[in-house]
Amino acid sequence: MAKARRSGPPAAAPTGDERMVELTRRLAALLGELSLSEVEVESGDIRVRVQRAGAPAPATPAAAADERPLVADTVSPALVTVEAPMVGTFYRASSPTADPYVQEGDVVKEGQVLCIIEAMKLMNEIESKVGGRIARILVENGHAVEYGQPLFLIDPQP
Repeated sequence: MAKARRSGPPAAAPTGDERMVELTRRLAALLGELSLSEVEVESGDIRVRVQRAGAPAPATPAAAADERPLVADTVSPALVTVEAPMVGTFYRASSPTADPYVQEGDVVKEGQVLCIIEAMKLMNEIESKVGGRIARILVENGHAVEYGQPLFLIDPQP
């Protein structure tokens, strides 16, 4: 039995942008297959995050104009990301009546406590891994966090 052969020139290898688009499409398909609300992949200095839209499609055209398309997060390579080292509940202060450990714009030192993650009734202090200025706080107080989820963006100071 003869095997069919393709005729014509061999297919060109996909470019970096084409691979990124294909990866994004595959991640979007994975959201539906696994009933996930978001998926993130990081390799080297490239991070792709695909997130499902929060609300069902609106019924009126006027409401549809208010919807913004989903855009992947882009993070400046100069910023340092502090990630959750465990699954738990994120708290910005030591108690509900206490001031938050840090605010956006605050200058922090390496080893300074930034927040607490409660896991299995234990309060775990999360420290800054660099000195610098808090550029962004990425999690709301009292929200659940996953392992590896970005919590803070810090602009390191020389």
